[in-house]
Amino acid sequence: MKLMFQKIAFGIALASLLTSCVSSKIYDDLKSKYDVLKAENEALMAQLDGSEGNGDKFTVANLREEIEKLNAEKSRLAMELAAAESNYTRLKDSYDALEANSSSALTENLELNRKLLTQLEAKEKALALENERLEKLKRDLVSRSQRVEELEGIIASKDAKMKALKDAISAALTNFEGNGLTVEQRDGKVYVSMENKLLFDSGSWAVNTRGREAVVALGSVLAQNKEIAVLIEGHTDNVPYGGSGNISDNWDLSTKRATAIVSILTENQGIPKDNLTAAGRGEFAPIAPNSTAEGKAKNRRIEVILTPKLDEISKLLNEL
Repeated sequence: MKLMFQKIAFGIALASLLTSCVSSKIYDDLKSKYDVLKAENEALMAQLDGSEGNGDKFTVANLREEIEKLNAEKSRLAMELAAAESNYTRLKDSYDALEANSSSALTENLELNRKLLTQLEAKEKALALENERLEKLKRDLVSRSQRVEELEGIIASKDAKMKALKDAISAALTNFEGNGLTVEQRDGKVYVSMENKLLFDSGSWAVNTRGREAVVALGSVLAQNKEIAVLIEGHTDNVPYGGSGNISDNWDLSTKRATAIVSILTENQGIPKDNLTAAGRGEFAPIAPNSTAEGKAKNRRIEVILTPKLDEISKLLNEL
């Protein structure tokens, strides 16, 4: 009988050893049950020894029944242990596979993240540079817009001044308009055109009395507008010069006539001399056909071209 209990104890001990392959929770549960069974076994063994000595059959039968129950419990525990070990093995294999896959995927993801981060940083730098460039463009645009507005203001002011100048000249030369004299404003300039019949005798560059009066009246207005550049151009028709003296052709004649007008204007001390320019154009800038007497008369003329000094405008244009 003792031998039988020793085998039972050995089997239970063996079962306890197998718990080392399972999780700590399952192991602790099985060990607790083993300790309980062991204590019960020891108590039964002690009772069995005493019962055999006393010949108590009823107690022995009860003990044998308990032993069978213990064997059945041991078998059940062994089956649970085997199932737990199988489940543990399966779970461990799954975990190992998952860990291997996760490590590989994690490595790939980390590498991909590094690449994406590098690309993102490059794009952020490019975006920052682009934003900086756009901000500079905006500042430049605002600055240019301000300069354009300033330029438009200056041009508008110049136009207004030139209109006022044109009106003043027209008023000063009212007595001469219709006698080969016209005053008009175009392209931001004022043009005073005087036909030679108002100023010179045929083939001459000496200004006559009536012409001098017109030039002096013009000079009185120019003296009040010192910021105006004055270009005096002499023009002829296409008939070759046939006079005598030191004039060789129409070009010389047109230059002499322009210079004669400048000489009269310089008599007015209020006109800055550096504002005055004389030029001879000969027959090369006609305003009418030279095929008729009327056209030739229009081409024989002095043109006084009045232009506002554009220093401020040029400065702004250079800054744009």
